[in-house]
Amino acid sequence: MSSVNKVILIGNVGNDPEVRYLDRGVAIATFNLATTERGYVMQNGTQVPDVTEWHSVVLWRNLAEWAQQNIRKSMKLYVEGKLKTRSWEKDGQIRRKTEVIAENVQILYRPEQYKKNNDEVSATESLNEEQEEANFNDIF
Repeated sequence: MSSVNKVILIGNVGNDPEVRYLDRGVAIATFNLATTERGYVMQNGTQVPDVTEWHSVVLWRNLAEWAQQNIRKSMKLYVEGKLKTRSWEKDGQIRRKTEVIAENVQILYRPEQYKKNNDEVSATESLNEEQEEANFNDIF
């Protein structure tokens, strides 16, 4: 039986996308997305606070270039993709980072300062996994 690696997030952009280009001109964008689980009050009156998780989002090629033009800090996004964990060694220690490799992004809300009259509000890109993996490893 096959397995599934799928993640769907709805959250707020923590920073404008940072876009870099690989040697072959392939664009890669990264930004952080915050998702918040709302707090509540327990039956005994104890207040449980909101819990915010920060997710590292990575976009490739046309989707990365689209993000550079359209995504800004504090926008609310729908992000669909897969999880990927990379590791590297620094100062003799193995470090790991889990990222969301986005395949579909939709803008759900734009603060007034970012609204445009006839802007596209979503982007989808089908990715060639082998090429993506090769490009990903070239960067890190």
